[in-house]
Amino acid sequence: MMSSKLTLHRSLMLLTILIAFGAAFYKAAHFPSPSNFQKSGIAADSSSPPRFESHFASSKLFTQVHAASSVELKDGRIRAFWFSGSREGAKDVAIHTAVFDPTKSQWGTEEVLMTRERTQSALHRYVSKLGNPVVGRAADGTLRMYYVTVSLGGWAGSSITTITSNDEGATWSEPRRLVTSPFINISTLVKGTPFLYSDGSMGLPVYHEFISKFGEILRIDKNGLVLDLQRLAAGGQGTLQPVVLIEGTQKTTVLMRYAGAAEPHRVVTVTTKDAGRHWSNPEKSTLRNPDSAVTGVVLPDGRILAVLNELEHGREALSLMLTADGGNTWHEVQRLEDQLISNTQLDEAHFMNITQTLVKQSDSGVKQHLAEYVESAKRTVCSNGQCGYEFSYPYLIQTQHGDFHLLYTWNRTFIKHLWFDQAWLDQRIQKSSHDALH
Repeated sequence: MMSSKLTLHRSLMLLTILIAFGAAFYKAAHFPSPSNFQKSGIAADSSSPPRFESHFASSKLFTQVHAASSVELKDGRIRAFWFSGSREGAKDVAIHTAVFDPTKSQWGTEEVLMTRERTQSALHRYVSKLGNPVVGRAADGTLRMYYVTVSLGGWAGSSITTITSNDEGATWSEPRRLVTSPFINISTLVKGTPFLYSDGSMGLPVYHEFISKFGEILRIDKNGLVLDLQRLAAGGQGTLQPVVLIEGTQKTTVLMRYAGAAEPHRVVTVTTKDAGRHWSNPEKSTLRNPDSAVTGVVLPDGRILAVLNELEHGREALSLMLTADGGNTWHEVQRLEDQLISNTQLDEAHFMNITQTLVKQSDSGVKQHLAEYVESAKRTVCSNGQCGYEFSYPYLIQTQHGDFHLLYTWNRTFIKHLWFDQAWLDQRIQKSSHDALH
């Protein structure tokens, strides 16, 4: 009996090794041809008066929201996406969407875009929860959404599902599951902004969470099929949610959330100078990172703008950071949210007073529903008479005309939207530089 078990065990090990070698051989034989990055042609205009506006993109009350993303539409409007439900990971979580019209400075009606039930029906497999939607524009002009689905277990057991839209997000195709692994196809999640290669294929920043945590890039062809899955540097354990910042056709910097245990906790960076054929060793930057998401864009002049919780611990503050030397040094341009002092054992009465002020500052258009907005926030972030603030999961894009649109989770209660232009940014950079000298 013991001999039979040993023989079976050896046979299974041999089969596993053969499958691994077979998969590696297949990948090597079908490796896609190299392609440069496609750099966006943004024309920033700083001649207009400085603009800085704040809104709530989401409007549904008494729910939890998280993981917002956005894309510029062909007519200049901004379409945002996020997940919403009774709590993160609940069965009632759905992907929501709304559209911002810059000519009116106003968000449209919040709508349900995709549900767990519709996803489950299309995939013909059980789906327990949805998460993290991101959208990119393909080379042919269509919109592609990628979102996380889980059938069994937690987020480490997830896979990526995709849908497409030919009408700027008004309607979407039926969901389709991406095959990112030759084995059981689990533990691939998405958070970062998609980008394009010069051959028209799409790069999708993803990350792996099962057993080990590390960032990767999926390369997807014009038909939406996976061409390749590339790990971002060997030895990059403890890294999540890569943000790909394209500085040139071959040069790119990647920022990654650090989820490891080794001190200090800093944003991890890797770089390439040959369009991803080779990557540098992962290094910790000077940006503090309390195991939280980061976002960023490359400005037309090559400087990099990033938004993150630039803290050792917690998510009570959100900062706009700038580097002019490729990430070697950073300085704060603007503190976008700051409740570090308020988060010290905050009781409900104190919380309600502060939150009322924050809601007014965040969106002047909700005055008629102020009490409901404050109560909605209270139900999300207060427990056992104690409350705490959270500003997290930022997602930053720059439009073709140079304006910036930042979305982030505001206390897990609303998706907040900041709209600013190059003139405002230049003004803040000048002021922050002056303050640093004095």
